Amino acid sequence: MKISARNVLKGTVVSVEKGATTAHVKIEVAPGQVVTAAITNESVDALKLANGAQAYAVVKASDVMVAVD
Repeated sequence: MKISARNVLKGTVVSVEKGATTAHVKIEVAPGQVVTAAITNESVDALKLANGAQAYAVVKASDVMVAVD
Protein backbone atom coordinates (compact mmCIF):
# COMPACT_ATOMS: atom_id res chain seq x y z
CA MET A 1 0.00 0.00 0.00
CA LYS A 2 1.26 3.46 -0.89
CA ILE A 3 -0.50 6.50 0.51
CA SER A 4 0.39 10.15 1.03
CA ALA A 5 -1.13 10.42 4.51
CA ARG A 6 1.44 10.60 7.30
CA ASN A 7 -0.75 9.35 10.12
CA VAL A 8 -1.18 5.64 9.44
CA LEU A 9 -1.78 3.36 12.42
CA LYS A 10 -1.60 -0.41 11.88
CA GLY A 11 -3.83 -2.51 14.08
CA THR A 12 -6.38 -5.25 14.49
CA VAL A 13 -10.13 -4.92 13.96
CA VAL A 14 -11.86 -5.57 17.28
CA SER A 15 -15.42 -4.57 16.35
CA VAL A 16 -17.57 -3.94 13.27
CA GLU A 17 -21.05 -2.59 13.95
CA LYS A 18 -23.13 -2.04 10.81
CA GLY A 19 -26.03 0.40 10.80
CA ALA A 20 -28.51 1.23 8.04
CA THR A 21 -25.83 2.75 5.79
CA THR A 22 -22.80 3.41 8.00
CA ALA A 23 -20.61 1.08 10.04
CA HIS A 24 -18.45 1.83 13.07
CA VAL A 25 -15.15 -0.03 12.85
CA LYS A 26 -12.91 -0.21 15.92
CA ILE A 27 -9.21 -0.89 15.37
CA GLU A 28 -6.87 -1.60 18.29
CA VAL A 29 -3.60 0.12 17.35
CA ALA A 30 -1.79 -0.63 20.64
CA PRO A 31 -2.78 -2.54 23.77
CA GLY A 32 -5.83 -0.72 25.12
CA GLN A 33 -5.71 1.98 22.41
CA VAL A 34 -8.67 1.82 20.02
CA VAL A 35 -9.45 4.09 17.07
CA THR A 36 -13.04 4.18 15.80
CA ALA A 37 -13.87 4.99 12.18
CA ALA A 38 -17.27 5.59 10.60
CA ILE A 39 -17.30 4.18 7.06
CA THR A 40 -19.95 2.93 4.66
CA ASN A 41 -21.27 -0.61 4.89
CA GLU A 42 -20.18 -1.01 1.27
CA SER A 43 -16.57 -0.24 2.28
CA VAL A 44 -16.72 -2.78 5.11
CA ASP A 45 -17.77 -5.42 2.59
CA ALA A 46 -15.23 -4.36 -0.06
CA LEU A 47 -12.36 -4.42 2.48
CA LYS A 48 -13.66 -7.67 4.01
CA LEU A 49 -13.38 -6.21 7.50
CA ALA A 50 -14.13 -8.55 10.38
CA ASN A 51 -12.96 -9.09 13.94
CA GLY A 52 -9.32 -10.16 13.99
CA ALA A 53 -8.50 -8.73 10.55
CA GLN A 54 -5.38 -6.59 10.18
CA ALA A 55 -6.21 -3.04 9.05
CA TYR A 56 -4.84 0.49 9.02
CA ALA A 57 -6.45 3.57 10.55
CA VAL A 58 -5.50 6.41 8.22
CA VAL A 59 -5.97 9.85 9.78
CA LYS A 60 -6.26 12.74 7.34
CA ALA A 61 -7.14 16.07 8.88
CA SER A 62 -6.52 19.67 7.98
CA ASP A 63 -6.55 20.76 11.63
CA VAL A 64 -5.26 19.23 14.83
CA MET A 65 -6.51 20.52 18.16
CA VAL A 66 -4.40 20.58 21.33
CA ALA A 67 -5.81 20.41 24.86
CA VAL A 68 -4.45 20.28 28.40
CA ASP A 69 -5.96 19.51 31.81
